[in-house]
Amino acid sequence: MACMTIADDVNTDQAGADALTLGRRVRAFRIRQGMTLEALAAAIDRAPSQVSTIENGNREPRLALLRAIASALEVSVDDLLDPEPPDERSALEIAVERAQRGSVFSALGIQPMRVGKTVPDATLQAVLALHQEVERLHRERAATPEEARRANAELRASMRARDNYFADLETIAADMLSVVGHSGGPVSHQTVTEMADHLGFSLHYVGDLPHSTRSVTDKRNGRIYLPTEQSASRDSRSPILQAFASQLLEHDEPGNYAEFLRQRIETNYLTAALLLPERDAVAFLTEAKNFRRISMEDLRDAFAVSYETASHRFTNLATARLGIPVHFMKVHESGTIIKAYENDSVSFPSDALGAIEGTPVCRSWTARTVFDVPDRFSPYYQYTDTPRGTFWCTSRIEKAKEGDYSVSVGVPFEHVKWFRGRDTSHRAVSRCPEETCCRRPPSALSEKWEGQSWPAARTPTSLLAALPTGTFPGVDASEVYDFLERHQPR
Repeated sequence: MACMTIADDVNTDQAGADALTLGRRVRAFRIRQGMTLEALAAAIDRAPSQVSTIENGNREPRLALLRAIASALEVSVDDLLDPEPPDERSALEIAVERAQRGSVFSALGIQPMRVGKTVPDATLQAVLALHQEVERLHRERAATPEEARRANAELRASMRARDNYFADLETIAADMLSVVGHSGGPVSHQTVTEMADHLGFSLHYVGDLPHSTRSVTDKRNGRIYLPTEQSASRDSRSPILQAFASQLLEHDEPGNYAEFLRQRIETNYLTAALLLPERDAVAFLTEAKNFRRISMEDLRDAFAVSYETASHRFTNLATARLGIPVHFMKVHESGTIIKAYENDSVSFPSDALGAIEGTPVCRSWTARTVFDVPDRFSPYYQYTDTPRGTFWCTSRIEKAKEGDYSVSVGVPFEHVKWFRGRDTSHRAVSRCPEETCCRRPPSALSEKWEGQSWPAARTPTSLLAALPTGTFPGVDASEVYDFLERHQPR
């Protein structure tokens, strides 16, 4: 492939980057041989200006010329094509040259500086640091809500393609459970602590955890900091598992929002796989399927997890291990979707980018009608006739500081036979996305009130806020670093 690249002069950004390293290696070998620029030019029958152009990375030589240069310098062609810079100074020069040839630097309208051997290292390092900061700010500015929604849509498509089942993460979870000797049943808090200890982390409960975090991991000192006050709506084991799951998965700091979302999905998946081990969960669900009594409440109680965690875990295993297509929704009391997944052809509302987060759910769907049910303790079941067919759902309300949410799991009509609650008499019809279904008021009410009302919208602050920026979106890095400095071992 290297020979094919060199066969013709190439002017792409990537070729320019390769030419920079090649040029610096030619210069380094020439100086090592004690040759002047003119001497090398004479040896290969070229003008000194042509050799200078090659050494400065402004041109890639053809293969015949490259062989001539290698022969004159008494090295091999492979020596010249090695992708590593010949020394630290050359690496710095190459980095600055690449930065100056990039689109971000060009957009600044600044005249590029000449990167010669007389320019001090400190000057090059300063230029490079400034460019990297400008590039970081540019990336943050580009991290628009549209980018986030597009990343969500792409991530959901990849999850659907694999039926939301990650075999590699299941293996990691099984190995970790085996290491700590878990033999079945709910995973205790003590077992979670033993997992953390096995990975070299000690747990520290503090009262001043940064407000934008659920936990903070000090990788330098092997500490996981957790809040002393536990949320009544959250499993106390989950923050610990999520904290060391990223280390177990060897996550690097995310470079963009899509990578941040992917890492979060993997972390949450591994956490659920540790709390509801695949072998035990599949055995439990298979038995329930055989008796035609699959229930999210039963799965929740068997493994002592939250309803939402049980529902999430069911979507991991339903299709891959039980042969049941499924959909999942978490919907805010305002009617907007927070999370969703499907591989059963149910039609979620979406925007022009294919994203569904933040879009309103049909008022007739179970995820909305459950908010009108007085009984918040019993599971709620409903059939919904849609343009895509009839779907059955089970749904429950869960509370959080942001308000009430419905968590729903549903399947196509032909698969409802495996579930408890299939005999429900609750039924609704949804014609969405037709506006006449639930988005357009009845004509009589429209005629009476259109133009005669002026509601003051209670706009969610998140609707107007910019997408949180930073390596970990929404986290105040200064606050975190101050916290770590206060708590580091003395």
